[in-house]
Amino acid sequence: MKLTLLDNGLRVATRAMPGVETAAVGLFAEAGARHEPERLNGIAHLFEHMVFKGAGGRSAREISEAIEDVGGDLNACTERDGTSFTAAVMAEHVPLAVELLADMVQRPHCEPADLAREKDVVLQELGEARDTPSDIVFDELWSAAFADQPLGRPVLGEEHSIEAIGVEDLRDWRRERYRAGSLILVAAGKVEHERLVALAERHFADLPAGALDAAEPGRFTGGVRVGRVPSEQAHLTLGFAAPAQRDPDYFAARLFSDIVGGGMSSRLFQQVREERGLAYSVYASLYPYTDAGILSVYAATARSQSAAAAQLVEEILAETAATATPRELERVRTQARAALLMSLESPWGQAHYAARQLTVYGRLVEPAEVVEELARVTLDEVREAGRKMLAGPRARATIGFPAVRAA
Repeated sequence: MKLTLLDNGLRVATRAMPGVETAAVGLFAEAGARHEPERLNGIAHLFEHMVFKGAGGRSAREISEAIEDVGGDLNACTERDGTSFTAAVMAEHVPLAVELLADMVQRPHCEPADLAREKDVVLQELGEARDTPSDIVFDELWSAAFADQPLGRPVLGEEHSIEAIGVEDLRDWRRERYRAGSLILVAAGKVEHERLVALAERHFADLPAGALDAAEPGRFTGGVRVGRVPSEQAHLTLGFAAPAQRDPDYFAARLFSDIVGGGMSSRLFQQVREERGLAYSVYASLYPYTDAGILSVYAATARSQSAAAAQLVEEILAETAATATPRELERVRTQARAALLMSLESPWGQAHYAARQLTVYGRLVEPAEVVEELARVTLDEVREAGRKMLAGPRARATIGFPAVRAA
């Protein structure tokens, strides 16, 4: 991997992949839901939508035709800690991909009529999410885990905050958040580093220099949310304070999460679903940020079996922290290594990996270093990471469950 820092602070990274004929190009911005003012919750996601409505002199249709005329694809994604804009193209069309991404984030049209229509689209998206209990219950969990904080707000926003966003708010958001020091341009596949740097200097030279202030640190508060969305099933989520990605016990916590509920051989899947038939979907996941983390557990079960499923989930969590085995550790260690290496076999996987490492560590961490970190984790460290997470504050969000008192 290669990295160049432009004079204005823009980071440009590449990962050449011999033998492929395509490339993935991505622009990653520190402009996610946790960076929004509360009154404009949802603006990061709405801005992501609006850049596709016209930018740099091209209409929405002309943007679509420009990328699809060359067999490429444009996409974008907003998360709590950032927004990414990506293009997948044949190698000879990397210059077009960079041009389109540059126009979209620097010169979006943001016309009032387009904004009004796109608000309707986002409100429909929000409505669809709220009609899907297995989706919305996680917003409830984050709201309980990080109460009254930016990190706990929903990525899609709320109806009242979306309606309040105006054209000038979008333009201010772009001016404030899309600065060179908070952006990363990454390309992977059949790419030449020097050529990408030259493209970056041509298309991003006018970006204002400097980085942005860090987001408000995440503080895991814990709490309870009981959703009132009609549902045929009962949906349970539990959340526990977990290490941030740079914490020394991050990898141990990640492997504990995988032993508990990382796949079909995990304890949750085997005992809750296979042995007892109490849930169709049950799993655990670790979500690390640069300053906080959350271990989440999810189960969807019949209402009549909800109490039994919830009790069994609690028992499995406690037992795993005490009795995780060497065989389980080696299994999830191998799974983590395989998942990493498999993801890096595609240009998009390489681009996303490079951007993530730069965001978290400020440098390009080679995959071999991650594999070594995983290899060093001991069974005692995994158990201790589990005990530490379970002993701390917790959050609980449910839909279709009876209300419970805060822990």
